[in-house]
Amino acid sequence: MKTPAPVAAILRSPAASLAGRILLTLPFWWSGLTKLANLDAAFGEAAHFGLQPAWLTVAATILVQVGGSALIIAGRLSWLGAGALGVFTAIATLIAHPFWTVADPMARFHETNTFLEHVGLIGAFVLAAVLAERERATA
Repeated sequence: MKTPAPVAAILRSPAASLAGRILLTLPFWWSGLTKLANLDAAFGEAAHFGLQPAWLTVAATILVQVGGSALIIAGRLSWLGAGALGVFTAIATLIAHPFWTVADPMARFHETNTFLEHVGLIGAFVLAAVLAERERATA
């Protein structure tokens, strides 16, 4: 079955690509900007997870979240932005959502779903890097 022409036109439009990049990175640039605006909460989050030194953790997190998102949205060095956000997501997911350590079955169910959603985000970053490379190669 062929893609209907109106749908194909939307999928090929630069606006759809830009909207997808903005939406994909929304949780990251939003979180980074929120941390920047509320550093006390960011330091508290780092302390909650036992990440030391907190200032370095917070600085690196903001840099990766905002910088990686900006690269993907701008379509410049997308492979670097996607790679940075993918690695960040993998590390953060292992630290914040260790479902295998949760005893309560309902809580484990929720943590497992959250863990898998984050793994899906990593897959989306891989796909974003692949599509950006294909666009660059055909330009």
